[in-house]
Amino acid sequence: MALLRKEDLSRDSLPVANEPRIPSQDALLGKGSRFEGKLTFEGTVRIDGEFIGEITSQGNLILGPTAKVQATITVQSANISGQFQGNLTSSTLELKSSAQVVAKLFVQSLVVEQGAFFDGEVHMAQPQAAEILDENDYTGASAAIRSI
Repeated sequence: MALLRKEDLSRDSLPVANEPRIPSQDALLGKGSRFEGKLTFEGTVRIDGEFIGEITSQGNLILGPTAKVQATITVQSANISGQFQGNLTSSTLELKSSAQVVAKLFVQSLVVEQGAFFDGEVHMAQPQAAEILDENDYTGASAAIRSI
C-alpha cells in the first residue's frame, strides 16, 4: 500500500479494536511502504510502513503497530503503537502498549500504557493555548525514563 487519500481507504486499512480511533484519517502510508523525506500535512495521517526524515503538522499523527519511523517530528498530537526513533515535539503524546520508542520527547501531556518500551528523555512544558511549541519552549520538568 502507498500514501493514500481518505477516499482511497478500504475497510481493511481501518484501525482494529485495540488501536486508536480518530474520527477521520486524511492519508495513510501503508504496511510494506517505505518513504524518505519531509512530510507535511493537515488533519490526521497514519503510518504503518517505514518512514525516515522529518514530519511537521498542526494535525494528528498515528504510528500503527507495524510502523518503523526514524524522524524529527513536530505535530499537535501523536499516538505511537510501533517503533519510533528520533525527536518528537507534540502537545499530546500517547505510547500504546506495543510502542518501542528511543527518543527525546518535548510534550505537554504524556500517556504511557503498560508494556510500552521507552528509552530517552522527556521534557514537559506547561500547556499553552492550542499551539505547538518548539523544543526551546520546554523549560519545565525534565526526566529520563527507561521502561522495561
